[in-house]
Amino acid sequence: MTYRWSESTDALDWDELAALYRAAPLGNKTPQGLKVAFGNSMFCCFVYDGGALVGAGRVLADGVDCAYLCDVALLPSHQGTGLGQQLVARLVELSRGHGKIILYAVPGKEPFYRKFGFRRMRTAMAIFQDPEAAAARGYTDET
Repeated sequence: MTYRWSESTDALDWDELAALYRAAPLGNKTPQGLKVAFGNSMFCCFVYDGGALVGAGRVLADGVDCAYLCDVALLPSHQGTGLGQQLVARLVELSRGHGKIILYAVPGKEPFYRKFGFRRMRTAMAIFQDPEAAAARGYTDET
């Protein structure tokens, strides 16, 4: 199958991107919020099947030390096809040269990311807007 790849947000349909995150399912992200998040990201990657957006991801990065791979999403119809691996590989390649590339994965997806060289961090910590929900979803050990 041939996919079309893009690193540009110029012609992006932000409503379609929001629908992708809902379907993935990676939460209810507003088109306006996604426009801000992707606009502030150093790298973006989008994959289309025909004219339909089926995958996306981005990297927040400072250009030297730290790159944070985030918001990697793929429509359920395209999961398990190897397309997600291609998407992550492209984002990791765009991030090469940084001192570290980090991410946090949906609980249970860690083995997928280990294939790219990601390893569990012993000291990673986070402040979530909703700490109880983060703990319930398995992102933190405690509330």
